[in-house]
This record gives sequence, C-alpha cells and structure tokens, in this order.
Amino acid sequence: MPRVLCWYGIALAVLIADQLTKAWIVGAYSYGDSTLITSFFNLVRVHNYGAAFSFLSDAGGWQRYGLSVLAAIVSVIIVVWISRQPVQRWLESLALALILGGALGNLYDRVTLGYVVDFLDFHWSGHHFPAFNVADSGISVGAVLLIIDVFINRDDGR
Repeated sequence: MPRVLCWYGIALAVLIADQLTKAWIVGAYSYGDSTLITSFFNLVRVHNYGAAFSFLSDAGGWQRYGLSVLAAIVSVIIVVWISRQPVQRWLESLALALILGGALGNLYDRVTLGYVVDFLDFHWSGHHFPAFNVADSGISVGAVLLIIDVFINRDDGR
C-alpha cells in the first residue's frame, strides 16, 4: 500500500504546484497581460475554455461540463489503475500519477472558474505555441512516459 501512496503523492504534488502557479498568475496578471522573460518565452494570463491547445474553446459552453465529466471519469479510472499496478511497473505508475495530477488541476479550474488558466507561452519567429500550464505539462510528460513504457515493457506478458 505505501507504494500506491507514493504515486498518489506525486499526483497531489502536481495538483498543488499547478494550483499555486495559477493562483500566482491570477494575482499578478490581469487577463491578457504578459511579461517577456526571454526571446522565446513569455508569462501570460489567458483563459482556455476548451481542451488542450484550446481545442473546442468556441464550442458554445457545453465543453465546460463535458470536459469536466470526462476528466472526472478518467481520473477515477487512473486512481484504480494505479492501485492495481505491480511494483515493477514503476514507470507506468509515474506516468499515470503525472496525468492524474494534471487532470485534477485542470478539472478544478474548469469546475470552479469555467475555464482553465494558462500562462506559459513559448514562441519563435512570431509563431506562438498555445499557452499551457503545469497541469498540461504533467499530462504531456505522463503521456510521453506511457509511450516509452509501452516500448520498454512490451514483452512482459501483460
């Protein structure tokens, strides 16, 4: 059981880091404000009403509830999935913990605010990557780790 708590602790750490950074941005920036940090990176306060990379952001409002329900269902599935992981599947468990923390961070925003606060803005030659946040980073890194895990453990009989 203690190893499971470790994975849930990582998810909680991602959730807390996400919410603390978003609270700082909301307190320090008005909507649309930005600060140039480097030639390729800004801090900016934007609101994402859709999913990743603003997908469905102009879908008329249903996406708040639809994406919230989806995130809640996926989070429950991941909690159960982590609890059933064998010890040797640590990379998969880590990936799932990162995804869980990120999903819960964005779910909290969507439920309480109606949108997700994004603030990390990378750009190059006038082209901006869609702004994102710590939760999105956890989800993305977790997804990459899941893919890596598939290649590492594809022959383990599962």
